[in-house]
Amino acid sequence: MTAETDTPRAAGSCCSSTGSCHDGAADARAGVTTVYEVKGMTCGHCEGAVSEELSGLAGVTSVKAEAATGRVTVASAAPLTDEAVRSAVDEAGYELVGRA
Repeated sequence: MTAETDTPRAAGSCCSSTGSCHDGAADARAGVTTVYEVKGMTCGHCEGAVSEELSGLAGVTSVKAEAATGRVTVASAAPLTDEAVRSAVDEAGYELVGRA
């Protein structure tokens, strides 16, 4: 079964038709996810450098950098300031283009 399969929800089941065991309210409290465009990443080392710097920001829970697309997905407890993200990306040696 794939995530796209819409299975009817059984009466009394804790899972939604999307396979999630949450009603969405808890997910909304989990934080925010923002995608940024970063210029200059060309390889796995670049991805690691950007991820390491962004992971050091307060409240960041996960970072996924993709050199092939130039996109970096950051999950955090609360929205991050563009200045903080720009500073971290600069520290890694790359250029923050902006939000994707």
